[in-house]
Amino acid sequence: MNMVDLIAKKRDGGVYAPEEIAFIIRGYTDGSIPDYQMSAWAMAVFFQGMTPQETAELTLQMAESGEQLDLSPIPGCKVDKHSTGGVGDKTTLIVAPLVAAAGIPVAKMSGRGLGFSGGTIDKLESFPGFQVELSRDQFFQQVRDAGLAIIGQSGNLTPADKKLYALRDVTATVEAVPLIASSIMSKKIAAGADAILLDVKVGRGAFMKTLDQANELAQAMVQIGHNVGRQTVAVISDMNQPLGFAVGNALEVKEAIAVLSGQGPRDVEDLALTIGAHMLLLAGQETELEAAYQRLQTMLQNGKALAKLAEMVQAQGGDPAFVYEPDRLPQAAYTRQLLASRSGYLSQMDAEKIGQAAVLLGAGRVTKETPIDLTVGILLNNKVGDAVEKGGVLAEIHANDLGKAEQAIKKIESALEIVDQSSSTQRLIYDVVSAS
Repeated sequence: MNMVDLIAKKRDGGVYAPEEIAFIIRGYTDGSIPDYQMSAWAMAVFFQGMTPQETAELTLQMAESGEQLDLSPIPGCKVDKHSTGGVGDKTTLIVAPLVAAAGIPVAKMSGRGLGFSGGTIDKLESFPGFQVELSRDQFFQQVRDAGLAIIGQSGNLTPADKKLYALRDVTATVEAVPLIASSIMSKKIAAGADAILLDVKVGRGAFMKTLDQANELAQAMVQIGHNVGRQTVAVISDMNQPLGFAVGNALEVKEAIAVLSGQGPRDVEDLALTIGAHMLLLAGQETELEAAYQRLQTMLQNGKALAKLAEMVQAQGGDPAFVYEPDRLPQAAYTRQLLASRSGYLSQMDAEKIGQAAVLLGAGRVTKETPIDLTVGILLNNKVGDAVEKGGVLAEIHANDLGKAEQAIKKIESALEIVDQSSSTQRLIYDVVSAS
């Protein structure tokens, strides 16, 4: 077996045997297959694709390339949740304590943000003292005691994926659906989940710009889960406009707390309850979606979900008082407002441009090494379809640099469109994809 022959096989539309995929991933991980050959292979996959069986085998090989977490010592069905990334997406901060309060153990590894796609770990560090790194024993014990722990991803989790992702980023092969799907699912499988809930974002502020692309990715990931013995469901949700009103780390934490208190934006609450309800179904806690949704709604109303977040914050070294007094969370030095230049109806709110404005302020990373400012961000005042008045506040910019604030205002202004006639509002959830 040699790499030149395997590249040619995929170039010509051939289908790999499992041992051939194993050869490729092991060789690339240990360095015996060089970047230039792996680049050619990734391009061949980009053009020829992979069968569901090939993609499942690729996923397993990448999951097995490094450390794998065995969650079996933790009682119950462990359901993991993953979002493909977006602007203002603070859903994990709500869903994790919500389903934990309902009795599902949540042992979650999350990532940091890159570009305009925010990271759960960065947001959690808005709580002073919060520890995102725990030993395996501490991690397991906290899940047993509190039912919930969210930590940073292990450095040795799926090393093959880390190498391949970096290579795809510089060889124009990022968009290959089998490689995207296997990248996401290999991390979920290595993290030990019994079942997986995927939130696939679609729209201007998402990686998948069209519904067809999002459906293709959702179907591919659900099929991988089915092929490797993990129950998997994908919810396809909108990212043409930001989720909720807050964009930026501490601001998003504050909004998540508002949702957990029953006082947050309706779109964030609806998405969190829908995702959480599907997680209850996957865990076997409920058999009907409506019953699961209502059960979680009760957790918001009776304060148990908020209390579970406070319990996790305290267990990981933070001060739980910040959960009940979110105005104490770190704040930026300055606020500036963007005012409407005319009356009308908001017809567009380009999520990508708003995310880019947040990065200009310092809320996101340009590279993995870029430090971020947890205090800065944007508070929007409207959703698509809302009526606005001339001189009304469209957005409030939170900044520590007035020059950056002005740049962000111009970027946000270019993201918003006001028209004379009312337009229909955008859907929040487009589809739910399962193996059945």
